[in-house]
Amino acid sequence: MANEEDDPVVQEIDVYLAKSLAEKLYLFQYPVRPASMTYDDIPHLSAKIKPKQQKVELEMAMDTLNPNYCRSKGEQIALNVDGACTDETSTYSSKLMDKQIFCSSQTTSNTSRYAAALYRKGELHLTPLHGILQLRPSFSYLDKADAKHREREAANEAGDSSQDEAEEDVKQITVRFSRPESEQARQRRVQSYEFLQKKHAEEPWVHLHYYGLRDSRSEYERQYLLCQGSSGVENTELVKSPSEYLMMLMPPSQEEEKDKPVAPSNVLSMAQLRTLPLADQIKILMKNVKVMPFANLMSLLGPSIDSVAVLRGIQKVAMLVQGNWVVKSDILYPRDSSSPHSGVPAEVLCRGRDFVMWKFTQSRWVVRKEVAAVTKLCAEDVKDFLEHMAVVRINKGWEFILPYDMEFIKKHPDVVQRQHMLWTGIQAKLEKVYSLVKETMPKKPDGQSVPAGLVSGDQRVQVAKTKAQKNHALLERELQRRKQQMQAPAVLPGMRIKEEPMSEEGEEEEEGQEAEEEEEPMDTSPSGGLNSRLANGLPAGRAAGGDSFNGHPPPGSANTPVARELRAFVEATFQRQFVLTLSELKRLFNLHLASLPPGHTLFSGISDRMLQDTVLAAGCKQILVPFPPQTAASPDEQKVFALWESGDMSDQHRQVLLEIFSKNYRVRRNMIQSRLTQECGEDLSKQEVDKVLKDCCVSYGGMWYLKGTVQS
Repeated sequence: MANEEDDPVVQEIDVYLAKSLAEKLYLFQYPVRPASMTYDDIPHLSAKIKPKQQKVELEMAMDTLNPNYCRSKGEQIALNVDGACTDETSTYSSKLMDKQIFCSSQTTSNTSRYAAALYRKGELHLTPLHGILQLRPSFSYLDKADAKHREREAANEAGDSSQDEAEEDVKQITVRFSRPESEQARQRRVQSYEFLQKKHAEEPWVHLHYYGLRDSRSEYERQYLLCQGSSGVENTELVKSPSEYLMMLMPPSQEEEKDKPVAPSNVLSMAQLRTLPLADQIKILMKNVKVMPFANLMSLLGPSIDSVAVLRGIQKVAMLVQGNWVVKSDILYPRDSSSPHSGVPAEVLCRGRDFVMWKFTQSRWVVRKEVAAVTKLCAEDVKDFLEHMAVVRINKGWEFILPYDMEFIKKHPDVVQRQHMLWTGIQAKLEKVYSLVKETMPKKPDGQSVPAGLVSGDQRVQVAKTKAQKNHALLERELQRRKQQMQAPAVLPGMRIKEEPMSEEGEEEEEGQEAEEEEEPMDTSPSGGLNSRLANGLPAGRAAGGDSFNGHPPPGSANTPVARELRAFVEATFQRQFVLTLSELKRLFNLHLASLPPGHTLFSGISDRMLQDTVLAAGCKQILVPFPPQTAASPDEQKVFALWESGDMSDQHRQVLLEIFSKNYRVRRNMIQSRLTQECGEDLSKQEVDKVLKDCCVSYGGMWYLKGTVQS
C-alpha cells in the first residue's frame, strides 16, 4: 500500500483498437540520418513492392548540391555503370550519381505483438502492424559496372583476334536427352534455393505513388488510424479479464521456440533424440551411423533403456552382419526413390545392397568389381554400398568396417538364429534374381570371418564330445535297455535281429556320433544340396520312424506341440497360396521362424521330411510336374505341393487344373479353358477361370505355369 501511495495514478486514458488499416499498415525503418534532415524533405522518385514477398524498393534523389557530396566520385560511378554514352536504359541519365535505391528486408516473421499508436484528445488508438521492413541501401549498380567492364574486355579481345578466326573449324557436339523427371526429383528441385530465388524474381513489381507527410492524401489516410466507431463495438478485444490481459502482455514463449535457428533435416541433437519414441531413436541412429555394435547402441540410448526392447526394435531396421548391426536397405532407399548417380529405382538398389551385406556375412573381404559384375549396377552405386559398411584396403579389396562381435553372438543365440533364418531367405532370393552358381558362392569362411549364426566344424565336434560325456550314463542305460529288448523271447516271427559286437571304442564312437548328430541343425537352404539329409540330428530314416531319441519322443509325433504348431502354419500358408514348391515353403517357414519370439517350440528343429509329411497330412497333394530334361530347377523347386480341398466352390476347378499340370509342364489358356468346360460344364464363366488361374498359376511368354515352376 505504501508503494501505491508513492506512485499515484495521474491520468486514465481510453484505448481503442482501429482495424481499418490492420491488413495494410507497414512500418518502414530507414537508415539513420541527421536529425536536421527528414525523409519528407528528400523527393521520392519512385516506389514499388512485391506483395507476396513483402519486398519494397524505394528510389530517392540525392542532394548533389550539398557541400558533403563528392561530385567527382559521383561522375566516376555513373561512368563505370553506364559508360560514355547515355540512352534510355542508363541508370544515371545526368551522368552523375544523383539517386539511391533502398531495398527492404523483414525484421521479424511475427508482427502480431506490434502496433502503431496515435494519441489524440485523451484517447490512444492502436492499429496492428501487418509487417515491419528495414530499408538498406542497394548496391546493384556495382553489378552493372562489373558487367560493363567484362563486356569491354570481351570486345577488346575480339578486336585483337585475327579475321581468320571467323571461319571456325567444325566441332563435334554431343546431344543428350534429359530423362523424365521423377516426382521425388521434382520435389527436390522445387525446394532448392535456386528455384525459390527464381520464383521470387518472377513475381511482378507493383509500382506505388509516394505522398509526403503534409500531402492532403496523407492527411486523409491518416484518419484511418483512428477508431471509426464510437460505440466501442470494434474494441471488444480490449475488454478482457485481468488474467487474460496479463496473458496477452506476457504470452507463453512459443515465439522463442519458433525463432530458434532450424537445424538441417539430417541433424538431431541427443536431447531432441531422447524425446522421440524408442523405435524412432533406433531408426534415426542406424540411418545416420549405418553400422554399429549393439553395445555402442545401448550406450547412445542411455542406461535406463531395456535391452530387450532395443533388441526388438533393432531387428526391424537392421540386419546382423558379423555380430554387428547394419541398417536395412529399404531404410536408406525408401520406395519410389532412385539412385542419384544412375537413376535406377530403389528396389534394384536394395537388392544390390543386400547382396553386398550378404557377401559380408560370408567373408571379411569383398571385391568391388565382383559385386558390380553380379548386380550390374554402376561403379558409383556399388561404391556407396561399400562405403556404408567397409573400408578399402590397397591391393586387397574392401574389408568390413568393424571387427567380429563374438560377445554379442554368445550372449544372444536366439537373435543370431533368427537373423540366420532371415539371411537364408534373402540368399534364396539373391540366387534366383542374380542366377548365382556354385562358382560365385563364397567358400567356407575362415577364422574371424565366421558368418553370423554358424559355427565351424571343429567347434561343433567339440560341443558334441562335451555333450556326449555329460550324457554318458543316460546313453549307457539306453544301450542296456536295447540289448535286453533284442535278447527277449517275445520277438515277432519272421524277424531277424542282427547283433554286432560293441567294443568300448565303438561305444564311445557311437555316443559321440549321436551327440554330434543331435547338435547338427536342419538344412533349410533352398540350394537343395543337403536336403533331407538330417532331421533334428537324426538320419532321415530314423526321424521318419516312431523310434525314440535319447528317451524322448521324436518331434514328428502328431500329439506334440511342435507338430501342432507346424500343422497350423502349413494349413494357414496353403489357404493363402494354394500351390507352393518345397523351396518356397521352406523360405516362408524361415520367415515365420524369424517373426516368432525367442524360445518358441518351433526352434527345436524341423526336418524336410517332417515338413513334407505335415503338408501331406494337411490335405495337400504332391503334383508330379514333368519338368524339362535340361531344367535348372533344384530338387526342392521340383517338388510341388497343392491344396486339394479348401472347402470353397473352386475346389473342383482347381483339381482339374492340377491334373492338367501333372501331365504338362506348361499349358496354353485355351487348352485349360476347354478342359475346364469339358469337366465342369458349359456354364463356367470367365471370372471363375481367371480366379483358378490366379490361385494356382503364373503367365510367362504366353504360356501358363504352376506357381514356382517357371524357369526364366
